[in-house]
Amino acid sequence: MATPHIAAEKGDFAPAVLMPGDPRRAERIAAALMPDARKVSDVRGIGAYTGTVDGKPLSVMASGMGMPSLGIYANELFDHYDVQRIIRVGTAGGLSPKVRVGDVVVALGAHTDSAMNASRIPGIHFSAVASYPLVAAAVAAAGEATDIHVAPVVSRDHFYGNPAEQIQALADYGTLAVEMEAAGLYAIAAQYDRQALAVLTISDHLLDHTQDMSADDRERTFDRALALAVAAAHC
Repeated sequence: MATPHIAAEKGDFAPAVLMPGDPRRAERIAAALMPDARKVSDVRGIGAYTGTVDGKPLSVMASGMGMPSLGIYANELFDHYDVQRIIRVGTAGGLSPKVRVGDVVVALGAHTDSAMNASRIPGIHFSAVASYPLVAAAVAAAGEATDIHVAPVVSRDHFYGNPAEQIQALADYGTLAVEMEAAGLYAIAAQYDRQALAVLTISDHLLDHTQDMSADDRERTFDRALALAVAAAHC
């Protein structure tokens, strides 16, 4: 039976879902990975696809931008469709000199300035962390690559107008990149006792914008991050 935001039936989703933000990227990923992919939902232009990769079932579904949008789909996938793992495959902005445009960050944890996780456990600052088996699988798939990093990121509510003084402070504390979804995803996975990971391609850099990717680059440049995400999905 469908949910308010997903038109699929139970059993239409694989145990693991890859979740980019962009619906066009979801369609592109499904076509690239799964020749047998079928569309199982298309509510509000958010397509969801299920097929197989190397004989193993896999689904791909877009999340939209930001934690509120991702939270709708992650909650319904975990709660209604019995999805076990969601791996966000997206882009992020570099905020440390340790990363360059084109590098990949496996998000070990996600700080946030959002209030979405603040009320989960009264009196506690919730720690939004990735699921270790998924991190381990992604790291193993990365091999000896030096431009793939395992480190915290920060998930923000606002794309514009963030305090400039926080960039250096976050970098000083080992944070490599900024995006808008991982902290929400990790918290929802913990709520349902499921697994989650974010694998992020650095598409632009807050310290040097000379090498920033174009919108078309961001849509198409995901092959290495995608390989790590698939490894995590099937661990």
